[in-house]
Amino acid sequence: MSILHVVFKVGGTEYAMPADEVLQMESYGGATPVPGAARGVVGIVQVRGRVVPVLDLRARFGLEPIAATLNSRLVVGQDGARSVALLVDSAREVLKLDPEQIEPPPPMMADDSQGFVRAVARMGERLVMLIDFKRVIGEERLHGE
Repeated sequence: MSILHVVFKVGGTEYAMPADEVLQMESYGGATPVPGAARGVVGIVQVRGRVVPVLDLRARFGLEPIAATLNSRLVVGQDGARSVALLVDSAREVLKLDPEQIEPPPPMMADDSQGFVRAVARMGERLVMLIDFKRVIGEERLHGE
């Protein structure tokens, strides 16, 4: 059975997460800075009447920061009651991925990616990294995984 995924780019690489984990995507118009916020958290925004932290995936993935552009997007993900907006370079696509297109990442990549990438989807010559939302936002530490 095909599963819808939201695709976004960070540093020229395509990433995706299941659409059922995404509340919404929207243009990025800036965030309100929070003093003492964790590394990579650029601030907070309002989403559907709630205050949500914004995590810059370029910083989280160890890439050089860039200024936001007209293509910059917030991909607002949800894990249980917790919502986090992921600041990405661009996001404009939703894909249906079949289970046979998805495979585990190569062992070397899995070890080096801190568990951020849980699988790789192959679509012809195109590769899309499927992220583990909980690990990317640091939620695994809260649950003792």
